Amino acid sequence: MERSEKREFVESLATIFAETSFVLVARNSGLTVADVSELRRKMRAAGASYKVAKNRLATRALEGTRFQGISPLLKGPTALAWSTDPVAVAKTAVEFAKTNDKFVVLGGALGTQTLNADGVKALAELPSLETLRAQLVGLIQTPATRIAGVLQAPCGQVARVLAAYAKKDAA
Repeated sequence: MERSEKREFVESLATIFAETSFVLVARNSGLTVADVSELRRKMRAAGASYKVAKNRLATRALEGTRFQGISPLLKGPTALAWSTDPVAVAKTAVEFAKTNDKFVVLGGALGTQTLNADGVKALAELPSLETLRAQLVGLIQTPATRIAGVLQAPCGQVARVLAAYAKKDAA
């Protein structure tokens, strides 16, 4: 890479770090091209991006951003993954690491909070944004259903009482 290409790469990474909410650092030593392609496909499906970057250039891009705390993790063959939905990236990376022992999650950063590998795994266990939205809609709809049932109950009771009196008079 020439200096101008390196400068452009650092600037593009710095722009990405300014726009995202979560950055994951993983060791990708010994992954085959097929494995990396599969991981990238899974990351894209989750709405995330995955990139292998030179550690020195990534460290320069991290300077002055809220993710500066992950700089010590950038040693050896590492890769970066990022997204605005932190749970999606963490889940995808942790699931891929379970099936491929050459891919190891080292840590990450959620805003200014630096996470170790256990922190990323805990983040991966959280429900996704779509699941949380569905649960929230369910919680909002449940009281409305209960209110409708409570409002209908007295009417039904009155109707049953009147029907009982009608049967009593008919007998």
